[in-house]
Amino acid sequence: MTRIESRFAQLAAHRRKALIPFITAGDPSLEATVPVMHALVAAGADVIELGMPFSDPMADGPVIQRSSERALARRAGTDYVLGCVRAFRDTDADTPVVLMGYLNPVEMRGAGRFAREAAAAGVDGVLLVDLPPEEAGDTRAAFNRHGLALIALASPTTSPERLARMAREAQGYLYYVSFAGVTGADRIDTGAVAGRVAALRAQAAVPVVVGFGVKDATTAAALAPCADGVVVGSALVERLAAGDPAQAPARARDFLAPLRAALDDVAAGRLT
Repeated sequence: MTRIESRFAQLAAHRRKALIPFITAGDPSLEATVPVMHALVAAGADVIELGMPFSDPMADGPVIQRSSERALARRAGTDYVLGCVRAFRDTDADTPVVLMGYLNPVEMRGAGRFAREAAAAGVDGVLLVDLPPEEAGDTRAAFNRHGLALIALASPTTSPERLARMAREAQGYLYYVSFAGVTGADRIDTGAVAGRVAALRAQAAVPVVVGFGVKDATTAAALAPCADGVVVGSALVERLAAGDPAQAPARARDFLAPLRAALDDVAAGRLT
């Protein structure tokens, strides 16, 4: 059983929802990334999505775009990202780490080499925003050879045929984008999301998590009943960037802890 499978099995056994924070590697500083990862786990993160900085993050809103620009200015390339995962694994062998980003850095390295080095560093999965399932065969095969899950994104505009294919081929978990747009926007229709996620969960053999627009404990609690977990990104990235980078781990804990408490309250029936 992989780390991702094990973590979601543990959560299901306790009827809890996954809390998955996203941060950009290298922001708010090169030195802060690993301490922030540990702080997020201490605050209740179940999986960490670590953003690979990219010069043209087309699916991301301005907050994450700017974080990528700052990280790239600090030379936070693929070697740095993998080095962060290796350092994180020195003291955390259990928390799944998923790299999130775009196909170009993978192709520049070659899918086989990227997968081999990512797996050796301790990466569990990779989510490539701009890799359509119809073109993912070679990348998936390379990742499979090294035990990396290729995690897919589904959205409100994904066709039923493509959703069915994603459900069949899903690895790790399925990431459902709550609305058609870029990260960081604020327009979640929880009723519509609940219906679509229910249909997707009925087809998929892996957990389904919801992201885009999750910004605080209230939003997380509203989405928790319909999904296996929630992803929070832009709001966290913005909080980490606001202030002294040396204090970023404390800001990470302070931001995430209320979301963890809200998800647990929903699971326990204390919050509806």
